[in-house]
Amino acid sequence: MSRRGWTVAGIAGGVVGAAGAAAGVGVAAQRRKIAATRRSLATEMSAHAETPPGTVGEEMSVMADDGIRIACEVVAPADGSEPALTVVLVHGFALDRRTWQEQRPHLAGLTGPSVRMVLYDQRSHGRSERAPADSCTIDQLGRDLDAVIRSLAPEGPRVLVSHSMGGMTVMALAEQHPELFHERVAGVALVSTSAGEMASSGLPGTFLSRRNPIIRTLGGLAAWQPGLVETGRRALGDIIWMFTKRFAYGDRQVDPRMVDLVDTMIDSNAVGALTDFVDTLGTHDRLAALPGLSGCEVLVLAGDGDRIIPWRHSEVIAEAIPTARLVRLPGVGHMPMLEQPEVVDAELDGLIARTTERTAGGGLRAKRPPQVTDATEDDQAAAGGGGLQGLLRSAGRVRRGSRIPAGAGRSRKKDRP
Repeated sequence: MSRRGWTVAGIAGGVVGAAGAAAGVGVAAQRRKIAATRRSLATEMSAHAETPPGTVGEEMSVMADDGIRIACEVVAPADGSEPALTVVLVHGFALDRRTWQEQRPHLAGLTGPSVRMVLYDQRSHGRSERAPADSCTIDQLGRDLDAVIRSLAPEGPRVLVSHSMGGMTVMALAEQHPELFHERVAGVALVSTSAGEMASSGLPGTFLSRRNPIIRTLGGLAAWQPGLVETGRRALGDIIWMFTKRFAYGDRQVDPRMVDLVDTMIDSNAVGALTDFVDTLGTHDRLAALPGLSGCEVLVLAGDGDRIIPWRHSEVIAEAIPTARLVRLPGVGHMPMLEQPEVVDAELDGLIARTTERTAGGGLRAKRPPQVTDATEDDQAAAGGGGLQGLLRSAGRVRRGSRIPAGAGRSRKKDRP
């Protein structure tokens, strides 16, 4: 190489090195800032450890059909009244029942109707028992939910409120026991979830396969040396916290306490337990089960800033359940129940009110047309072929309703007969 070439190479190398050093300094500064925020949060949480109304319930356990212990909790109405119905809350992947911490006091305080809550941790999550890897499937989660309902909500109308993988759990139950959604399950909320094709888009598309060498290596290492993996995760805690904020929420100014809550839930689940669910999330396809939900009130709600399960997955679900109420939250990420709890609470109030109206008199009555997002005839025709992937493509062309400001849902009303 000529002298000039070496000079250019040296300059280029210096620039790259300087850029790398600057990036390293930037990352270090960011980590220090996050560490300080987390220390402040820890101090604040310990100083304000009072339990708000509706957050204390009776701890129980339910045995799944394969003998795995499912940790559950039952919360009675705050005023001690007789509940009109039972709300079963089903959390998503890598989380636990604390997902619903903002909804618990609100639902417990409802009157006219008052509700009883059943919350539980999915198998291998939270306080539930670690399950064998081959039982960590959406099908089995559906059977677990059935066991919880039969044990803790055997009578009266029920509303199932689900998030992410929890929504897939509800779909699996509908696939296994469609009669439940005509006889006893009177309402369903599907929040930030998908009927399938998870590996085709969004953040999951990058890793929802055991063929992914990172996942394969991580899963194998977690099984062989779990302590080493957990030590590594703790060492990367501040970086993981930063990624949690970026990918779980749409609002960059989200309350750090909400970021810390999600980070804490993820951290409380073993890495190996989480990698056990990778295959089932990637192969989940229950579009055919959705029409079975038409026998009850259905709320489909998601944020259009969701980087994990993009908004169009909710559109596909609503297309398959024409009577569903579809609500779009502008700019909101994957955790709307924590990012905009007031909006989610209001939508759940509406779902419970509609469900109570339908079940008045002791039985499920014929549905009235609810609020949904309309699609053009061309879009409906295009969605008729190509399977779930074709529906996902066509969902992007669904005509939107009038825009609603951030902090409120989006929907359109169909004309009622």
